[in-house]
Amino acid sequence: MIRFNLHCEKEHEFEGWFSSSADYDRQSENGLVECPMCGSHKIGKSLMAPAVAVSREAAASRPLAMDPEKREMMRKLKEMVQAVRANAEDVGERFPEEARKIHHGETEARGIVGKASSEDAKALIDEGIEIAPLPELPEDLS
Repeated sequence: MIRFNLHCEKEHEFEGWFSSSADYDRQSENGLVECPMCGSHKIGKSLMAPAVAVSREAAASRPLAMDPEKREMMRKLKEMVQAVRANAEDVGERFPEEARKIHHGETEARGIVGKASSEDAKALIDEGIEIAPLPELPEDLS
């Protein structure tokens, strides 16, 4: 699959996925590519950088390049996550069990953090137990 950055005659920008460049050309010539915003069939391709696969470790070691507003938002989000973790007990894999005990008054009410599978998290929510995921953020937000 190949992803193209596309634009219409009214300068709406969007992306499209095609099996090849020739597939895009064929669909475009047959009027099958249209702007999702205005319905125009006069579509052009924009230049784009190719996606390069890297390992998760390599991606995690690179700093994030972002504008100052996003950097500030990420800094505040990181502070919030750190504050939650600093004021909660890390119960690890016992999170679903401990959350239920707190909810049912079987143990002291306190802030806890830990790990839960998506199935366990859904079950807790279905039981009326309020939980929220904490994002895992990269260390370097520059």
